[in-house]
Amino acid sequence: DIESIPFLEAIRQFAHEEGDENVLFIHVTLIPHVPAADELKTKPTQHSVMKLREIGIQPDILLCRCDRPIDEDMKNKLSLFCNVEPGAVLSAQDVTTTIYEIPLAYSKEGIDRIVMEKLKLQGSPLDMSRWEDFVQRVIQPEGTVRIAVVGKYSELQDAYRSIYEALLHGGAAHRYKVEIVKINAEEVEEKGCTELMHGIHGVLIPGGFGTRGIEGKIDVIRYARENEIPFFGICLGMQCATIEVARHLASLENANSTEINPETPHPVISLLEEQMKIEDMGGTMRLGAYHCHLVPGTKAHKAYGVPDMSERHRHRYEFNNKYREKLEDAGLRIAGTSPDGKLVEIVEVPDHPWFVGVQFHPEFTSRPLRPQPLFRDFVGAAVRIAEKQRHPLVSPAADEE
Repeated sequence: DIESIPFLEAIRQFAHEEGDENVLFIHVTLIPHVPAADELKTKPTQHSVMKLREIGIQPDILLCRCDRPIDEDMKNKLSLFCNVEPGAVLSAQDVTTTIYEIPLAYSKEGIDRIVMEKLKLQGSPLDMSRWEDFVQRVIQPEGTVRIAVVGKYSELQDAYRSIYEALLHGGAAHRYKVEIVKINAEEVEEKGCTELMHGIHGVLIPGGFGTRGIEGKIDVIRYARENEIPFFGICLGMQCATIEVARHLASLENANSTEINPETPHPVISLLEEQMKIEDMGGTMRLGAYHCHLVPGTKAHKAYGVPDMSERHRHRYEFNNKYREKLEDAGLRIAGTSPDGKLVEIVEVPDHPWFVGVQFHPEFTSRPLRPQPLFRDFVGAAVRIAEKQRHPLVSPAADEE
């Protein structure tokens, strides 16, 4: 495509400046299967390599995307016509269960060894044992836990992608599959919680902006709190949790965020004081990584295991400290603050199995082998609910009957 030409020219020049011994070109290419002939076709790959060579780029490794294995004869054919060493023509066959199988498949093809040899790097063979264990936890879980993600973009597959992956990481830590139940917050406003929340073991409210679906989210939070379903609120989800507690535990009627209702009598979520007179709000977000001090004895402190940590933010509205004492008296616990104590970062409801709201976005720091602590513990709490429902305690009286 014409759009890619500047990038191709840039990497050609980069390779020229740094020298062939310091640059490696890996070409990911499609090997399509033609059903009528029941064979794989190499022509698209041959043509793409020819075009690359015309502008001065010679691939060192061919990573051949295909839906079935590539035999040695085809690898030799690609090697001959694409001027690539036979051992550097690798199969990148579609995986069947999870994208996390791909590093194992590429390692089996020897890509790590070939890269090290071509760049003349020293090192020991790659140990994939921890990754193999993670993949096994994903593809062979010991059980399933159902977690509802209640947002307003639920119908879009990639809208909450980082959250879905963080939940998967958290589930793997407990050898559980996380079945994500996508619920549109506006649907909650129409149908209520009872039907939509049936069989749910945990509730997550992700971040977002705007008024649409807010009341549905608040209803779900109340349902989770009153029915002791683990709850995790992120950014706007934390703000909705604060509003829910203000309305139903602190008896602050019509409490709200000034983002949702500027005329609310109880603005428990509002702009920072120094921002209230700003008319042009561009560039006024609290954006990026900020440190947070954790209160000992809280679920957040237990999850992180350290007194201070750092997470990424993207928000403008904050917990209103004018209501801090009243909300704490009503049962809300401030579990984390900015280092100076002025900004509330984490709220919890102590007399609940797991009810945590955070002003930041912890999903961005989750990794397959290092699940984000709050996601790990949230899924763990949901797993305990699922196990309790699966193996309910039987009373002696029931046994006698």
